[in-house]
Amino acid sequence: MDRAREALGQNLDWDKLRVFHAVAEAGSFTQAGERLNLSQSAVSRQIGALEDSLGVSLFHRHARGLLLTEQGEHLYRATAEMVSGLANATARIMDTRERPWGPLRITTTVAFGSIWLTRRLKEFIEDYPDIDVSLVLSDDELDVSMRQADVAIRVRPPTQPDLIQRQLMGVKYRIYAAPSYIKEYGLPRTAEELDNHRIVVYGADAAPPVENINWLLDAGAGEKPRRPVLKVNNIYGIYRAVRSGIGIGALPDYMTGHAEDLVQVLSELEGPGFNTYFVYPEELRQSKRVGVFRDFLINRIRTDQLAKV
Repeated sequence: MDRAREALGQNLDWDKLRVFHAVAEAGSFTQAGERLNLSQSAVSRQIGALEDSLGVSLFHRHARGLLLTEQGEHLYRATAEMVSGLANATARIMDTRERPWGPLRITTTVAFGSIWLTRRLKEFIEDYPDIDVSLVLSDDELDVSMRQADVAIRVRPPTQPDLIQRQLMGVKYRIYAAPSYIKEYGLPRTAEELDNHRIVVYGADAAPPVENINWLLDAGAGEKPRRPVLKVNNIYGIYRAVRSGIGIGALPDYMTGHAEDLVQVLSELEGPGFNTYFVYPEELRQSKRVGVFRDFLINRIRTDQLAKV
């Protein structure tokens, strides 16, 4: 066992390890200090004292920031396990209370979180005022198994075996345009007439949840390929572009239920679909906070679906 890992269980105090872990994640003394409410010099002194006690360098220091040395990598893996273990223990203690209480960190995509989820969170927050909700929106999937978030709402099923998943709802793509666009360019009556319209699609660097996401370029197209007026790398950008009147676009139906300024175009055409999933780690199976949020989502989706009938 290397010296860093051996010393971890001997004479290192938690304060130094906590500071080290924050610096390793932030990549700088200054940013770590802001997270810990410590000065840059105090953070630097703690790291220096830790390196002296171990007799090794934990960071490579250069103009662009800090990089972990090999010994630093070993120690970071150990402190990450400690942080995760403390988080799990705290969550279990919190869940022994009769009423759900404590932090609930939720992650989902920018589009789903901004348009669908945030509109519905008010009810959950009012029903469970003792749960401290944090919402992290990112099109890069956070690792819930490493507790980067407690739960996730994803647009594709997880591949990790240690995660519990619950399918929430199916989503379909349909075609929409803004009234301002229709006023200026008219309304296509057939798929073939899309040849004469401005179309907004995904860009090449996007990572959409379905294949053939740019099906609108091919639906009813003639021999000449359709040229999009705009390419955007995520669906929220396409949504905003369509609402602004730039062009016609294919949008998932969870985006359009409340958008009174969008008009469905060629309703007989339906694009590809995908499912959304509620995902959380096995260790939170008994968590009351996770359970009530899962049930809230399921009931809210059921209510929304009944309202459409």
